[in-house]
Amino acid sequence: MALPLPARAMLQLHRFSVETLKEVEAFLSENPSEIVTIFIEDYVRSPMGLSNVFNAADLMKYWYPISEMPTNGKDWPSVTDMVAKNHRLLVFTSDASKEASEGIAYQWSYLLENESGDPGIVPGSCPNRKESRPLNSRSASLFMQNYFPTMPVQNEACKENSGLLQIARACYAAAGNRIPNFIAVNFYMRSNGGGVFDVQDRINGLTLCGCNTIAACQAAAPMGACKDMGAPNQTPSSSSSESSVNGNVYSGTIEFRTHPTAGASNTSTWSTSALLLSLLLTVKLFASFMQ
Repeated sequence: MALPLPARAMLQLHRFSVETLKEVEAFLSENPSEIVTIFIEDYVRSPMGLSNVFNAADLMKYWYPISEMPTNGKDWPSVTDMVAKNHRLLVFTSDASKEASEGIAYQWSYLLENESGDPGIVPGSCPNRKESRPLNSRSASLFMQNYFPTMPVQNEACKENSGLLQIARACYAAAGNRIPNFIAVNFYMRSNGGGVFDVQDRINGLTLCGCNTIAACQAAAPMGACKDMGAPNQTPSSSSSESSVNGNVYSGTIEFRTHPTAGASNTSTWSTSALLLSLLLTVKLFASFMQ
């Protein structure tokens, strides 16, 4: 007997989600020192709907348990410790009830975030998203900076992403001199100049060694002892699927074959005491699974 149309649609969505998450599992398996963060805009209503797809994709072995997540703005463990424990998958949901029912962290308990869409790209401005605490709050230890228009247009991405540094400076001030842990953009490989990669290198350089780019950091050197790097970084060609930026630490890109319009942001270096930029996936699940 054939399934009714709504049930078939939900079954297909379930399979699509599992197949996509299996690619995350393959990445983590092939890259044992990498850490992945997933933010879920959560519309799943079936009991244990999200847990079922993560289990089906064999991702629970990498799961960072909420019992070990720092609260009230406390520091996260070092990357070395997270890798040693194999706690390399951080998953956050927009649904507060899932923390108790499925063990999935409620993002607004751990994350600050500026406004997304057009309000988040106004030069000199960095308002907080309405669900978020104020950006200068110290009660959450992670900060996501959004930088993308409400309606993404690929042909405009070069111009838009070239303004990221200006907004990053405004958000740094709005957040009380806090550097973002995550930067969310559209079409991240496109810009006129350094773009996303240049901003990433600046952020990681300032955090790790006090230099204006991570390429200027020197092993065993004191904070602020920087190499002379000359010209600034340039964005790699958009035709590259794997890249390094002027020899900096950069682990490349991931494109999910099952969803041609979605791309993951780049991964970068992490400090030994706090999260910096990470592989960032924003997943939207619009229906219940197998309800």
